[in-house]
Amino acid sequence: MMGLREAERRVAASAPERCALCDRPLGVRTEWHHVVPRSEGGTQTAPLHPICHRAIHAAADNATLARLGDLAALKSLPAIARFLKWIAHKPADFHAPTRRAR
Repeated sequence: MMGLREAERRVAASAPERCALCDRPLGVRTEWHHVVPRSEGGTQTAPLHPICHRAIHAAADNATLARLGDLAALKSLPAIARFLKWIAHKPADFHAPTRRAR
């Protein structure tokens, strides 16, 4: 049987280090985003900062996320491109309110 310390070591070793959207180091909180929404049949997830996760959902609805199919295509959306430029030099645990596009 595996001890608690061994389990903690394995989790820490397998923990992602960088955000799949902005590529900044991950902070204290990590959220997992379904690249293609579960409602559209998606199963693959990607680690994100909470602010990056909210920016995705503010910029695109589930149908758009399913149509795009991956994060590389998502980065080409104008709202996400602007967000990535803005967030690039912020600290890992930076947080700000996220507003939907009008």
